[in-house]
Amino acid sequence: MRFFKQPARPQQLGSLESHVMETVWSHGDASVRDVAEKLNRPLAYTTVMTTLDRLYKKGLLDRRKADRAFVYSPRLTRSEWERRIVADMLPRGGDLLISCLLDEVGRDAALLDELERKIKLKREELDGRKS
Repeated sequence: MRFFKQPARPQQLGSLESHVMETVWSHGDASVRDVAEKLNRPLAYTTVMTTLDRLYKKGLLDRRKADRAFVYSPRLTRSEWERRIVADMLPRGGDLLISCLLDEVGRDAALLDELERKIKLKREELDGRKS
């Protein structure tokens, strides 16, 4: 049985790791060569290989052997990862996160209405659990 680490916390990803994850999310299963070709900057094959291996060891990618190369696939969807980012931020700065969200959403009345609607639904859901 193989042990898999919990996926890394969001702040543990570097810039290149984030770009590589975006590439794998956008294109699906990919070899080192596939990722290297799709990145918008010239990088050595070994740099991409090391980055994919780090992401695998951090628990963000799965890999399987195909011929002589590994093929990598995401363990989390982009949406799941984004939820982890928010969940990770809440305990450390929930007030700041809410303030920034309101600053951004407050520029668009339709988005503000949608946020208000979702908050109302969540309150009703929570009230229903209390009964």
